[in-house]
Amino acid sequence: MWYVIQVMHGREDAMARLIGRVVPAEVMGECFSPTFETETKVKGEWVRVKRQMLPGYLIAVTDEPRRLADAIAPLPEFCRVLMQGGRFIPLGRDEVELIDGFTRTGARCVPMSVAVKEGDRVVVTEGPLKGHEALIAEVNRHKSLAYLELDICGRRVRTRVGLGVLSAKRAEERAAESR
Repeated sequence: MWYVIQVMHGREDAMARLIGRVVPAEVMGECFSPTFETETKVKGEWVRVKRQMLPGYLIAVTDEPRRLADAIAPLPEFCRVLMQGGRFIPLGRDEVELIDGFTRTGARCVPMSVAVKEGDRVVVTEGPLKGHEALIAEVNRHKSLAYLELDICGRRVRTRVGLGVLSAKRAEERAAESR
């Protein structure tokens, strides 16, 4: 099962490493901060970068959330396994399938998707969002981002993933270049 650990925003990677060191392997299989790949303009050039998908949260794979919570309780920095109604609540099947389907163990980064603007619609042509357009709540073409809304542990969370939206002309040029 996948459980969410809340940590200080900006400390996700460091806390995932620390938790990975202090929690016994028989308690936790993996602890990660999911990221996504996008593009940003640096000195006039588009550069691929990685960003936090769920700022302030980690995901731990465990069948023993109580032992996980007990193992991280003495840590000097804020971190806690999320609970609801006094119970540890794992991520829902849909959220696990989304993140697990777009990433792989040891490399939990969602690759950038590419889309084409067709009138008022955005049609994803490449990448993990292809066929999952219904998950997209909003698109920011200038920042190469798609915003998704997910239910995580009973909370509605808005997250981002990379989505480059090309004009029809640029899509045709790109297709010709790849031939």
